[in-house]
Amino acid sequence: MPIQPYLFFQGRADEAIVFYEKALGAKRVMLMRFKDNPDSPAPPPELADKVMHARLEIGGEVVLLSDGHGSEGPQFQGFALTLTVADEAEADKAFAALSAGGRVVQPLQKTFFSERFGMAQDPFGVLWIILVG
Repeated sequence: MPIQPYLFFQGRADEAIVFYEKALGAKRVMLMRFKDNPDSPAPPPELADKVMHARLEIGGEVVLLSDGHGSEGPQFQGFALTLTVADEAEADKAFAALSAGGRVVQPLQKTFFSERFGMAQDPFGVLWIILVG
């Protein structure tokens, strides 16, 4: 029974999808907008074109996301997504892409348990752990 992260971007899901496609080579598997939901009445105009549900595949794993219904910005606290890559070059590339427009939390470096380990917060506030596995 897999556990899949479901991230709520509070109006920035389209932007996040494009970012993850470019930064990590994410593949957009499914995207449904609020206006396309056949089981609900028409949403308010400001919500109609927002992402109700999307499914991305990143490195063979699933990440689900939505714009949600809240009006505040995304609140990504108390967790991190871990990206385990095959080699140092891939770690360097992913770390640079994820931290661009965001911030470095812990610089990418060699540790006793990995050739590369670091933590970066992407432009949306999602914390990523990158390591060579």
